[in-house]
Amino acid sequence: MARYNVGMTDHQPTKTLLPATLAALGIVYGDIGTSPLYAIRACFIGDGRLAVNEVNVLGVLSLIFWSLALVVSLKYLVFVMRADNQGEGGILALMSLITNPTRKRATAQDEPCLRVKFVVLFGLFGASLLYGDGIITPAISVLSAIEGVHVATGALDHLVLPTSLLILFALFWFQKRGTAKIGRLFGPAMIVWFAVIAVLGIAAIVKQPSALAAVNPIHAIVFFRVEGFAAFTILGVVFLVVTGGEALYADMGHFGKRPIRLAWFMIVLPSLLLNYFGQGALLLSDAATVSNPFYLLAPSWALIPMVLLATIATVIASQAIISGAFSLTSQAVQLGYLPRVSIIHTSKDEQGQIYVPVVNWLMFAGVVALVLSFRTSENLAAAYGMAVTTTMVITSVLLYLVAVNRWQWSRWFAVPLIGLFLCIDVAFFAANLPKIPDGGWLPLLVGVGLCVVMMTWNRGRQTVLRLLRRRLISTKELIDEMATSSPRRLNATAIYLTSHDEGVPMAMLHNVRHNQAMHNPVGLLTIDVEDRPWVSLEERLQIERIDSGWYRIVAHYGFKQRPNLPGIVEQCRQQCVDFGDPSAITYFLSRVTLDIGNQPTMLHWRKLLFVALLRNADDPSKYFHAPPDQVVEIGTRLEI
Repeated sequence: MARYNVGMTDHQPTKTLLPATLAALGIVYGDIGTSPLYAIRACFIGDGRLAVNEVNVLGVLSLIFWSLALVVSLKYLVFVMRADNQGEGGILALMSLITNPTRKRATAQDEPCLRVKFVVLFGLFGASLLYGDGIITPAISVLSAIEGVHVATGALDHLVLPTSLLILFALFWFQKRGTAKIGRLFGPAMIVWFAVIAVLGIAAIVKQPSALAAVNPIHAIVFFRVEGFAAFTILGVVFLVVTGGEALYADMGHFGKRPIRLAWFMIVLPSLLLNYFGQGALLLSDAATVSNPFYLLAPSWALIPMVLLATIATVIASQAIISGAFSLTSQAVQLGYLPRVSIIHTSKDEQGQIYVPVVNWLMFAGVVALVLSFRTSENLAAAYGMAVTTTMVITSVLLYLVAVNRWQWSRWFAVPLIGLFLCIDVAFFAANLPKIPDGGWLPLLVGVGLCVVMMTWNRGRQTVLRLLRRRLISTKELIDEMATSSPRRLNATAIYLTSHDEGVPMAMLHNVRHNQAMHNPVGLLTIDVEDRPWVSLEERLQIERIDSGWYRIVAHYGFKQRPNLPGIVEQCRQQCVDFGDPSAITYFLSRVTLDIGNQPTMLHWRKLLFVALLRNADDPSKYFHAPPDQVVEIGTRLEI
């Protein structure tokens, strides 16, 4: 049997540095860029918060400065972004670097070692927590922006909640239309945002330059010595300034390292620091401005324009989170950790522009529930942080494993460096623990629930593959069987989708044994999604000639690519494996129906969950872009 690789070269489009930097400003930095709206205010407002005095203001500013320097600038921009999977970032990409650094994803019969199981569980929990963050970010961002009208006039306070809900509904409703066109405006809009907040900060610093003394870490130490445990709890609020740090890593594949780093060090970081120090300078000048130091930086005539600009910025920040949830869902489906869901491509030019209806509306329901429950950004700030801090702790642990096992770093270097990052992350995590009763439980509950779903789906899927494998017969056995039974040869093309790259799929066996028919030509097609984001067309196909007119095809895809059956057939034709008229091809799919039995494969409740997920999975023919009128499904019953 001849086995050979076929295909052509494909390259991902690369953007020049300036346009990519501008795009990164609009997509990557929306979340962290809108933190000045609520971060400092949350430190000094509410029960048990800080008194506005010089020690506390300079202490908080010092913590903010060093958090941005150590967590975002050093940890993420310098070290974490080195851990790229073919240029792609994000916690699932980081996880795949550890579980299978040099080979394809494990097959159904492979039993992962304890270390791999630990890494997968850690990675999936971290990914799941990002959904919890995804429902809080739009709620707190939009609410904090609209609440600015209170500074202008208290007469409009009753409109804050309905206006916020209306904006959020419009945001989620427009997702189905795609963001390709409006996305081009995100970068320029965020440049205006960062320029304005920087100018406002400079104006306040000029009047009270003593705020700049907070660069000295001694002020943070004095703050802890004076305030004691209260200063530690404030770390949970100071952490708000670095939320969105994960986005820098997750979106690396869209823009590249250089544009993200350039945007941060040239525009975002200076603007954020100037605004934070400006708010601190304002508080040092007038403690009464603590009610809303961000908006009170602006002159009275500019308040309404600032509310409008802040609303635009928060919508952009929310859009980035929602798009990230869509992308994460697509990756999890491809890697086998979520059932197939409907994924709609909203742009013919940008592969990353997708819309996932079920995720969109579930997130919208969660956001509405949060807004109606917490009602103010101040209350939401008490729930914000648990998901992100936990994810950052997980990222540091996984980064250590990558550094030691993949980069071959000496433990004498890796332990102190990553240990420093982990100490900071754990401190933030511990400071956020008191938030759990006040709402911090919600993102954790979402994370735990989704992690259970992902692990259950993956475990159930592997169980089904093992059970199906037991029923397989080899191609040699079928050839010998056909020599005696002599099924009718149909002059029609059939392509059978199978999860195994060996043996004969059940749908084909059904045709031969029960229908006494054998198509000609025949393709046995296996879609193999690897633990890397992209697979080039050169590496896409492996074709094995089994018998006359009978081929086995393995199509390799990255976890950021979507399989396309007609495209695979066209590639085969270009490489002299011609299946004839594409409109005359019949695609055979096996649909598995599960019965719950007493086999010790999973706990009973997990079996019920897996069966429910399987029943609600998206139509595989739609997911693989098979022409709907050319698909035949043949059912198989299994007991798990």
